Amino acid sequence: MNPKQLAVIYHSGHGHTEHIARQVQLGAQQAGDARVELIKAESLIARPDDLQAYDGFILGSPTYLGGVSGVFKSFMDATGRLWRQQALKGRLAAGFTVSSLPAGDKQSTLQSMFTFCMQHGMLWVGNPILPEQHSGVAYEEAANRLGSWSGLMAQAGHASPADSFAPGDIKTARMFGLNFAETLRRVGQPA
Repeated sequence: MNPKQLAVIYHSGHGHTEHIARQVQLGAQQAGDARVELIKAESLIARPDDLQAYDGFILGSPTYLGGVSGVFKSFMDATGRLWRQQALKGRLAAGFTVSSLPAGDKQSTLQSMFTFCMQHGMLWVGNPILPEQHSGVAYEEAANRLGSWSGLMAQAGHASPADSFAPGDIKTARMFGLNFAETLRRVGQPA
């Protein structure tokens, strides 16, 4: 059986979303049987047909003014012809977002990604990770500390990307990537 092809597609304005994308990639690689590639969203604007080579997508964007970044939206818009052909139908998808506030309207960013994937006929994989602070883990160390079920949310501080995240957000990103890769393994080929 051929390994599943997984693309982590992201835009990062200041490096924070890229840092989380790399953590998601590390988690997905733990599944051991998926080829996981990091792809900048801006590189797909001119060549959206490249998406057809993948079985699953984890999408990542910062939350800017309550939605995906302009670059990420341009990537989504570039897939119009693929939408008309339903060329991505049946593939798995998930999403993550980063902003500097605990909420910061991240939910609307994930909702935009979800709607995009539903219009393409993809199957959405949410975030099944239980918030660990309810079982006594310190808040900053807790997985899914921000309590998002529709996708991964992470909160960035104003330091360098490597120093901006609570340990729980890094742990969640890796768990999120692993869960997605394991789900991709269990699901059959795209339609």
